[in-house]
Amino acid sequence: QAQLVESGGGLVQAGGSLRLSCAAAGRTFSPYNIGWFRQAPGKEREFVSAINWNGGITSYADSVKGRFIMSRDNAKNTVYLQMNSLKFADTAVYYCARSGSWTKVATNYDSWGQGTQVTVSS
Repeated sequence: QAQLVESGGGLVQAGGSLRLSCAAAGRTFSPYNIGWFRQAPGKEREFVSAINWNGGITSYADSVKGRFIMSRDNAKNTVYLQMNSLKFADTAVYYCARSGSWTKVATNYDSWGQGTQVTVSS
């Protein structure tokens, strides 16, 4: 089973940008849809965005729509999340995972990475 590895998190001021990466180690993830989720302290894990197997379809949570852009490069087994106009409310640990179905439900995803911390200072 492919293990996903997130990177690119860090500390940024409100209004700034970060680009997260999600890379697959082992088997390719090109047949799968990939999702980004986030979890803030004391809160449940929530859907952020998803991209279908060939990058032709994306979906975003209302809270990030217009600010975040998800893309993928199957040749590099990597998915990206470009985060712009960051807000304090975006502070969380961000996770990527894969799914064989088109869904926003975390339990339908597997191969979760260890997460990368994004901290936005106000």
